[in-house]
Amino acid sequence: RYVVLTTKHHEGFTNWESPVSWNWNSLDTGPHRDLVGELGEALRESHIRYGLYHSLLEWFNPLYLADKQSGFQTQNFVLKKTMPELYDLVLKYKPDLIWSDGDWEAPESYWNSTSFLAWLYNDSPVKDTVVVNDRWCNNCSCHHGGYYNCADKYKPGTLPAHKWEMCSSIDRLSWGYRSNMRIAELMDEESIIEELVQTVSFGGNYLLNVGPTKEGVIVPIFQERLLALGRWLDMNGEAIYESKPWRVQMENSTDTVWYTSKGPVVYAIFLTWPRGNVLELSSPAPSPATQVTMLGFAGTLKWQKAPGEGLLVTLPCLLPSPLPPQSGWALRLEGVK
Repeated sequence: RYVVLTTKHHEGFTNWESPVSWNWNSLDTGPHRDLVGELGEALRESHIRYGLYHSLLEWFNPLYLADKQSGFQTQNFVLKKTMPELYDLVLKYKPDLIWSDGDWEAPESYWNSTSFLAWLYNDSPVKDTVVVNDRWCNNCSCHHGGYYNCADKYKPGTLPAHKWEMCSSIDRLSWGYRSNMRIAELMDEESIIEELVQTVSFGGNYLLNVGPTKEGVIVPIFQERLLALGRWLDMNGEAIYESKPWRVQMENSTDTVWYTSKGPVVYAIFLTWPRGNVLELSSPAPSPATQVTMLGFAGTLKWQKAPGEGLLVTLPCLLPSPLPPQSGWALRLEGVK
């Protein structure tokens, strides 16, 4: 329920009229439009939170290259380019989230990150609502930030103690658009749903990237993947949105059943349809008051206590079909511990 736009990547082109990027921005050249502002208006009309990605460094900027040459003892690039742009973005567009990047080459003493963040959280117009990630200087990732990215496509093996986000890309080989990409190099619907479910079970947010073309078009194959994920969330979003990690994240016996929770309700999301239509869940402890329903299906499901621990749930029969079933179904468990 939030969108993050790349306002400026490492090559330095800005998708708004940056006051310190003369003639190298989307108003002076290209579309001659304020893309950051236009998308923000559209998202807020749809009540979707707006995040702005911004790269601290610029690969080819002479000021940055000179600072780098000095061992980051000079700060001309930071004072004349990076910080003026960050302040401008916040004051002009009042983002809900700032997704910082390009942090890894220089320390905080070069970037002035703490000074900017102190202003952001204490004096800026978004001080009470803004969220930031963890890429503000070298050695910062996974240690400091409103939430952690840690690394691109980061997947923890256990439940992290700090709020985090998994950023992934439909194109497995690139974050930008490639005209020569092949279908085998893209994530399919099943892989995206699996990644989303695993991330949310471990308490993370899922940020899925698509690279638009130079005309600003999201190509049909990316649209198809996003719409498929949207349809899945229409049915199963109750187990995802506003959920929290449960005491168990996944079944020990399999990595195809994952858990989330919301208050006393537990959700078991299974990625593979079991043979015989009976799903064994060993982690939830049932009680006489236990009720099991399946999101998207009417009525309650029959269940019985498993021979060891947990319960056996009889799933509804799927109609025979030549097509493989969709990936991912969610059970709503009430009255379990």
